[in-house]
Amino acid sequence: MRIAIGGISHETNTFSTLHTRLEDFRIQRGREVLADVIKPFHGITFTPTLFAYATPGGLIEKRAYLTLRDELLAYLEQALPLDGIYLSLHGAMEVEGIGDGESDLLLAIRSLVSDEVPIAVSLDLHGNIAPDLVKMADILTAYRTAPHRDHIETCRRALRLLIRCIQGGTRPVKAFVKIPIIIPGEFAVTDREPARSLYEGVRQISLAPGMLDASLLIGCAWTDSPHTSLSVIAIAESDHSLAHKYAVGLAEETWRRRCEFRPEVEALPVDEAIQHAISCEQGPVFISDSGDNITAGGAGDIPLCLEKLLEARVENALVAGICDTEAASKCLEAGVGATLHITIGGKLDRINGRPLDVTAKVMRIVPEDEHGPSLAVVKIEGVDVILTSKRYAFTTLFSFSRAGVDPTRYKIVVVKMGYLFPELRTIARHSIWALTPGFTDLCLERLPYKRLTRPIYPLDGDFAWEARSNVVLY
Repeated sequence: MRIAIGGISHETNTFSTLHTRLEDFRIQRGREVLADVIKPFHGITFTPTLFAYATPGGLIEKRAYLTLRDELLAYLEQALPLDGIYLSLHGAMEVEGIGDGESDLLLAIRSLVSDEVPIAVSLDLHGNIAPDLVKMADILTAYRTAPHRDHIETCRRALRLLIRCIQGGTRPVKAFVKIPIIIPGEFAVTDREPARSLYEGVRQISLAPGMLDASLLIGCAWTDSPHTSLSVIAIAESDHSLAHKYAVGLAEETWRRRCEFRPEVEALPVDEAIQHAISCEQGPVFISDSGDNITAGGAGDIPLCLEKLLEARVENALVAGICDTEAASKCLEAGVGATLHITIGGKLDRINGRPLDVTAKVMRIVPEDEHGPSLAVVKIEGVDVILTSKRYAFTTLFSFSRAGVDPTRYKIVVVKMGYLFPELRTIARHSIWALTPGFTDLCLERLPYKRLTRPIYPLDGDFAWEARSNVVLY
């Protein structure tokens, strides 16, 4: 059995002015392509193509996407004949001048291989799924956790289902529903209601007799596209009526509970968020600078939270971090112990941010290495700030230790994300979302949507909708 593996994965924030370039992608070729995914599978010949991933950001430049797509296609052509293809995708990839990147990629692959070759796709649950993607892929399965903890598990599930279909000589059938709801991913944390119960329903459907899999995709609210909304996919072995039944049931239950999607922690204007953090007796208190969330495509350079901390004369606080290539470079050149006057931030997101003039003492410098960009830890009055030479999200304890700082020693820690990632949840005594401006604004009504399919809840208020009349079968 010969299976080709690869993919191009990107969560595109169309509100960002920072286009994603070819050099922004980390590219695997040869044996390293999805090596962790295929470890448990024996007796199968895996033919690697290309896997490319970039940090969430603005539209992918057309030239960059076509370069990656055409290289992947060239590998596939060399690998023919094939028994199947597995692709690791995201589901919210938008390309300059093309639109939905996943559909374009599948169309190009289908033009190369016959419809008889089954294709399996794993997806992020924040994917905005287009009908063409569901039509052209035989198997689609998405993460079931947010924050994400099941990436490898989902990839392997897609492969297992593909292998099962190849060995059995079967082609599954699919039911697909677009639910007219748009919410930030932060409103659907999977260990909180209503997502907890809904994803338990997803698991139960996948175990039902005659079913292969089910997915509930929350979508990416910061991708302004006609496909931006929640989606349900149900895949049966051969019975369309079975896939239809479970897709309708899951979509109807999700729609019924639409009013329950909300922040898991207090979400406050930035001044109130800081005052609330100050009032907490124990730290660390994590403040999410949610509007400048790097993990969802924010620029990562708006210094608003730092400015507000300084105005409030806060002591023992850490801002991790602010992307500013120029400021970080000056600190690295000046060296540890130097005091210098610099402007911080407001250079990437010029719509929502402005530079902040500060006097900073350089406490620590970290050169760029295989783990990330160069860093400069500076002290500005009572606040420590980690300056980064490139967009870099502090999502793990290692990312902090790499900078030489211990977040548990601070009363307040500001991070540029929405919900806290798993390792930070373990050490946070309290968590607050600051409703800050930026490319990832949680107040969706403030964003200039132009391409959404309307009406959509809650932007257009409440309205009647039923899943049964909106199911598409493949």
